[in-house]
Amino acid sequence: MTIPVITVDGPGGAGKGTLSYSLARALGWHMLDSGALYRVTAFAALDSGADLADEATLAAIAGDLDVSFHPAAEGLTRVELAGRDISSDIRTESCGAAASVVAAVVPVRKALLERQRRMAQAPGLVADGRDMGTVVFPDAPLKIYLTASAGARAERRQKQLLEKGESVTLARLLETIEERDARDRSRAESPLVPADDALVIDSTGVSADAVLDTVLREARQRQLV
Repeated sequence: MTIPVITVDGPGGAGKGTLSYSLARALGWHMLDSGALYRVTAFAALDSGADLADEATLAAIAGDLDVSFHPAAEGLTRVELAGRDISSDIRTESCGAAASVVAAVVPVRKALLERQRRMAQAPGLVADGRDMGTVVFPDAPLKIYLTASAGARAERRQKQLLEKGESVTLARLLETIEERDARDRSRAESPLVPADDALVIDSTGVSADAVLDTVLREARQRQLV
């Protein structure tokens, strides 16, 4: 039996998480947040005092993660590492920056590849990440590449952080996003690029509901639902 997969790739802050959660909920499918796996790996490395330049240690950590994901409040997922709730810890800017470094390590990506592929289970999977359509699920029948201007993504991230009581300047966030984009796009293994057959959607100035409607319409046209 072939399990249908919809991949959602793109840079950080484009709205992939919101789209993926809403899409999985609308379809009644499972969801894979691959970015969370890299964030958990980065958190586990930092928490253990590992050197982020030590690729062998990072790969061992990635291959031995005792991680689980649980539905929480609407649009959110509780992430546990060895039974410890680290949902908030992995969403900090520092952990995100470390995750971008960890994600560029080839042995880490290989360690997490099969773990991600095993998450394709009936009735279907929505896979959110940066290389879901190009590497992890290259045969997915629908691939979305969601993007937005760096400025718009910085503003969205600042709003999220302010709601959490964290104060970060827009200029600093924009700098961080541009640095992360450059790192993700230039890495040798699984660079951030749209799949050749991806539907590219620019969410700048577009509501989350409008983006969801576009993807659901495409899924119906391809007879996935």
